[in-house]
Amino acid sequence: MSLEELIEKCKKGDRRAQEQLYRQYSNILFGICLKYSRNKSEAEDSLHDSFMTIYEKIGQYKSKGSFEGWMKRITVNTVLQKYRKEEYLKVVSDNVEEEIKVETDYSDIGLQTLLKYIQELPNKYRLTFNLYVLDGFTHKEISSMLGTSTGTSKSNLARARMILKERIEKRTTKAIIGILIIALGDSI
Repeated sequence: MSLEELIEKCKKGDRRAQEQLYRQYSNILFGICLKYSRNKSEAEDSLHDSFMTIYEKIGQYKSKGSFEGWMKRITVNTVLQKYRKEEYLKVVSDNVEEEIKVETDYSDIGLQTLLKYIQELPNKYRLTFNLYVLDGFTHKEISSMLGTSTGTSKSNLARARMILKERIEKRTTKAIIGILIIALGDSI
C-alpha cells in the first residue's frame, strides 16, 4: 500500500491503516520523544499522545510537504505542550543581551552517554538545547514554542551547554584517573 493510500485510509478511521502507520513511523517518532523527555516512560507516553493527535488531525494534512515532517512537528509540539504551562520553563532574569558561547566537543563520548546527560538536564534547559542544537530552531522560534522570551532561550541554552560541559569534563577526568590507576597498578 502506498503512503497516499495509507493516509487516505487513516483519514477514514481505518484501524488497520492506523496500526500500519504506527508500525512504520513509531521508531522515528519515539526517537524524537526520547530526545525531549526525561526518561523512556515519559517518551512512551508522549509517543502515544502524538499518535492520538496524528490520527485526530490527519484530515488536516493536505499532501503539501513531507508527511513524515508533518508528523515530526506534531510530535515535537505534543511533547512541548506538556512543559509549556509549567513555571520552571521561565528564567528569573531575561536580561541576556548576547548569547553565551560554551565550547564543548561532544565527539569523544558515546551517543548513549550524551543522550543520558541531555535527558538529565532540567526541563527548561533540555528543551531549549534540543530545539536549538539538535533541531535547528532559532531563539525566536523557541521562545514562541515555549512561551518565553528570546533572552530566556539564549540563557537556557548557555546554561544547558555549561552543565553538559561540566558533566563531560567530570566523566573524562574520572576516566583518566581510572586509566592511571590501572596503568600504575600497585606503584601508587
